[in-house]
Amino acid sequence: MSIQSIQSIQSRPIQPIAEIGSTQKPTATSNTKAVTQTFENMLSTLNQSQQNSDTLVQKMANGENVDLHSVMIGMEENSVNFNVALGIRDKLVEAYREVMRMQV
Repeated sequence: MSIQSIQSIQSRPIQPIAEIGSTQKPTATSNTKAVTQTFENMLSTLNQSQQNSDTLVQKMANGENVDLHSVMIGMEENSVNFNVALGIRDKLVEAYREVMRMQV
């Protein structure tokens, strides 16, 4: 392992604070797109869970060969997914209200 002398290490100049703040600020559009995509994925997953649960219940009601346990598990999974989505929605509404209460 070679050790460099202090004179050979080149340091880059320190940026002014104004430049640091402007270069590290994330863009609002990229954050908005990421949040939007996350919620779209969550809602599509919730919708798929609901459709799977409905399909299993419909098959059971029609007298098809469907295991009762799988129907109950599907319904409970859908219920948990829905409650998580409601919790996330409630937190978002609460955060929005908190931002709106801030004084400018």
